[in-house]
Amino acid sequence: MTQMQISAKMVKALRDRTGAGMMDCKNALVETSGDEDKAMEIIQKKGLAKVAKKAGAIAAEGVVHGYIHAGSRIGVLVEVNCQTDFVARNEEFRSFVEAIAMQIASMSPVEVRSEDFTEAQIEKQKEIFRGQLAEEAKQTGKEKPAAAIEKIVEGKLNKWLKEACLVDQVFILSDDKKTVKQITDELSAKIGEKIAIRRFVRYELGEGIEKKTADLAADVAATLAAS
Repeated sequence: MTQMQISAKMVKALRDRTGAGMMDCKNALVETSGDEDKAMEIIQKKGLAKVAKKAGAIAAEGVVHGYIHAGSRIGVLVEVNCQTDFVARNEEFRSFVEAIAMQIASMSPVEVRSEDFTEAQIEKQKEIFRGQLAEEAKQTGKEKPAAAIEKIVEGKLNKWLKEACLVDQVFILSDDKKTVKQITDELSAKIGEKIAIRRFVRYELGEGIEKKTADLAADVAATLAAS
């Protein structure tokens, strides 16, 4: 297909899918002989390259969004930043923020990214894994060498970090198992601004409260003893 056969309708359809400029869409369609899916891939790749360049940009605008899960048992506050107030009002950006709040409510991340963890948090988690291995050795009677234990602990830690870091979790609304970071980068490429999840807090009803468990038999015995 020649350049002359790239119609305005084709360019508009690609622009609607990607949010890229008209000339970028037209050039991508020319490069792929009118194949819209391949043209979309080209635009996404170029967009993600721009995202990498924007990594050092200041994203100080955005929104602080509150989400209350059905039943009012879980609440989330999350701050997501962009570079301009214009994008902060963008419907697609706001839908993304809502989805991130739902992700936090559903998947209970601990921090946004791995570098947000303190050394104390990491060491505490390692101690938990060492304790689990020690208990396993006690149960089986098979003691592992110290070097092997540390290797296993590191493996467990890496797996835990993927589950505990918001950006490394699989996005709950993604059909193709993309991570939150990948979805964020794709939206950033489409909108043309740096987008960053800065921080969040998650509340769960009754969390941290030691609930009293009733021992009926003990209560009856105490009552009889007192009478």
